[in-house]
Amino acid sequence: MRIAELKGRTQIRHPQSAIGRHAVFDDQLFIGKPNSRLRRQAAAILAAAVRAVEPAAAVKRHVSRRGHVLRVAARRYDLRSIHRIFVVGAGKASGPMAGAIEDILGSRINAGVVIVKYGYAVPLRRIRVVEAGHPLPDAAGQRGAEALLALVHGAGPGDLVLCLISGGGSALLPAPAGDMSLDDEITVTNLLLRSGATIQEVNTVRKHLSRIKGGRLAAAASPAGVVALVLSDVLGDPIDAIASGPTAPDLTTFGDALEIIRRYGLAASMPVAAMTYMQRGAAGREPETPKPDDPVFRRVQTVLVGSNEQAVAAAAARAKALGFRPLILTTYLEGEAREVARVFCSVVRGIGTRGMPLAPPACLLAGGETTVTMRGQGRGGRCQEFALASVPTLTGWANTVVAAFGTDGTDGPTDAAGALVDGETAVRARGLGLDAGRALADNDSYPFFQRLGDLLMTGPTRTNVNDIYLALVGGAQKR
Repeated sequence: MRIAELKGRTQIRHPQSAIGRHAVFDDQLFIGKPNSRLRRQAAAILAAAVRAVEPAAAVKRHVSRRGHVLRVAARRYDLRSIHRIFVVGAGKASGPMAGAIEDILGSRINAGVVIVKYGYAVPLRRIRVVEAGHPLPDAAGQRGAEALLALVHGAGPGDLVLCLISGGGSALLPAPAGDMSLDDEITVTNLLLRSGATIQEVNTVRKHLSRIKGGRLAAAASPAGVVALVLSDVLGDPIDAIASGPTAPDLTTFGDALEIIRRYGLAASMPVAAMTYMQRGAAGREPETPKPDDPVFRRVQTVLVGSNEQAVAAAAARAKALGFRPLILTTYLEGEAREVARVFCSVVRGIGTRGMPLAPPACLLAGGETTVTMRGQGRGGRCQEFALASVPTLTGWANTVVAAFGTDGTDGPTDAAGALVDGETAVRARGLGLDAGRALADNDSYPFFQRLGDLLMTGPTRTNVNDIYLALVGGAQKR
């Protein structure tokens, strides 16, 4: 990849060879301006994290074929006893995952459809790729979801359905329940994403307003056998939460979904059809999502093929190779982005001033997913807001860099993966007439970092395992 200047910001242009079925990343991720050694090292560490969770390689670590035997983790399937094989999926990583399955099974695939975010498509031979809207669903996603449902509804007891699931699948699989319209589902999704609710809470509601989420895809595929290959973007890797768990039993209820709506004060803003359907469900007049004792799950095998933990571990290994002492703070980082940033930076201060909990040169790492409660009218994402909230703490600090990075290459409804901050950010911002505090109050992180040239611009990485938060401290600070 080479770095190119474009309208005051630096971004990566992928060579044509990297835009194929499986993207490859080198160490030249965005390094920002000014171009310092510490920034280049941060880029190299983040690139290593992305490479570690490349979806096709992740699938092939768990799935292989030798003659008539298909191995999926510890289980083996005799292909001679399988009538038809269908491949379905949704998520930002489902394209490369499907490419890996095509490499393994080739002509044994009878049909397939996977739904990816716009810009995340890859060329496939036997599996149809549908590009659709994310984070808000759209009509293309609904058409793709209906095609996917039609395909699995036609599967019989002698068939095998391979489900490729990754982050972003919830928005990419709109199949409104009851009398809901697509516009209703879009409204619900927008309300939830702006409310500050956790992704688990958001997905609890979405499961109960869908004909495909919350285990309903597995039910639709029954009596066929189902293999779910999952790339996790949820803290702790709960299978029922990733892409709203289309092939997993659901432990939540309509009552839980209604409580979340009330907790965040959304009841008055919810579409009438959505509230009516959930209230009918809570009263037992609509079918609940399938639970763990449902016999449909007896024929479902689920394999976790990649996670945030793997990406963060790879980042730590790369940091160590570059001469830093790495410390993984947690891979369960969550909470309001601006508050989490202040806590993260307090640990960075301890490293820089007292050498605790480790001495410089140090690399502090965390993985997870924060949230943003919209208070203003600005534009940005949770990683950019995290970086913006870090500016005051880092002001004046030499030899220190903090980056917040979305592994999928997009942060919120923007084309940036996140942003990078160092001790000169505040001074450079003031020179351009920018105020970090004012931008934070308006949730307006994207224009702030765009003017500075400090957005992390990677383009679609075609993977998605949550976010990575990184601090490099290259030397001791003055007290």
